[in-house]
Amino acid sequence: MRDPLPEYPWDAMEPYAALAAQHPEGALNLSVGSPVDPTPAAVREALAHATEAHGYPATAGTVPLREAIAEWFERRRGVTVEPGAVLPTIGSKELVALLPFLLGIGAGEAVVFPRIAYPSYAMGAALVGADAVAADDPAEWPEHTKLVWINSPSNPDGRVFDVAALRTAVERARELGAVIVGDECYAEFGWDAPWDSERIPSILDPRVVGDDHRGVLSAYSLSKQSNLAGYRAAFVAGDADLIAQLLTVRKHAGLMQPAPVQAAMVAALRDEQHVAEQRERYRVRRETLRSALEYAGFRVEGSSAGLYLWVTRGVDAWEAVEELARLGIVVGPGHFYGDHSPNHVRLALTAADAHIAAAAERIRAAATLAA
Repeated sequence: MRDPLPEYPWDAMEPYAALAAQHPEGALNLSVGSPVDPTPAAVREALAHATEAHGYPATAGTVPLREAIAEWFERRRGVTVEPGAVLPTIGSKELVALLPFLLGIGAGEAVVFPRIAYPSYAMGAALVGADAVAADDPAEWPEHTKLVWINSPSNPDGRVFDVAALRTAVERARELGAVIVGDECYAEFGWDAPWDSERIPSILDPRVVGDDHRGVLSAYSLSKQSNLAGYRAAFVAGDADLIAQLLTVRKHAGLMQPAPVQAAMVAALRDEQHVAEQRERYRVRRETLRSALEYAGFRVEGSSAGLYLWVTRGVDAWEAVEELARLGIVVGPGHFYGDHSPNHVRLALTAADAHIAAAAERIRAAATLAA
């Protein structure tokens, strides 16, 4: 029998959310990265036009969707992948949590993920009884490793792996006979040099793997770049043999993306203007919030890409969470992201412009008053 699963971590935030709600001007929730901006009109129109969906959808995805994913990889990620080596998923969290099961990993085998990481990697290991190993250095990955997760840009700390780091990780995974997956859901949002002007590399980049995708997968989601979190629109691509294996298991399990969502994804993948507009929204919010946090004595660490600011003032994360909750601001404690970030908190940029501006003003005002 599987060991009991841990409590859902965000339940521990309830007292702080209640404290923030007592603020006379209301609570501002910067804790969870759920998009608030409009879904692009072209995507919503594509969804509406595809509502005549009386038959079961294809688990493998429609031909237009597989072609659109392959075209997107070439255009936006500099990666050549065949349409037959891609697979739509029901959001990316589902893939992260279920991939050890889909690959047949179990007890006595290890799943490796970053030391600072959102908890679904470890949960995927727990669901199959595998060892969950938090280790950044490939030299520390154990011999019984069967799956490695690389998260670049990372959630929560915004770290980016360059080509050399990705190549080292892939080489080590292949030495171990392990599958390695790049979780790349924030790749369109690079902020600090060189990622403000250079493309953030994919784990499938030819500079990393050449033309050999053996044992390597890339996972991506449209939740953030296209505001499609509610659509559960994501995909994985890479090693054609692994994709075929995942497809077979997913067929048996009935894991198929709804046909209207597949049509909406095609529209989203083929339109780049809405992504550029969303990027600009996040850039402005980031600058507004970062300036206020630094004024108040917080140190922003990492955060060179992605949709979060990862900050610390050197105190326990729960102390910082409570301090900000008294200002009516809800943030995420570093404790949720492993044992290696007890003094950090995460603030999401996925809040309305007015809420970001209000949070920045409250932080500045409190710091001025305390000075």
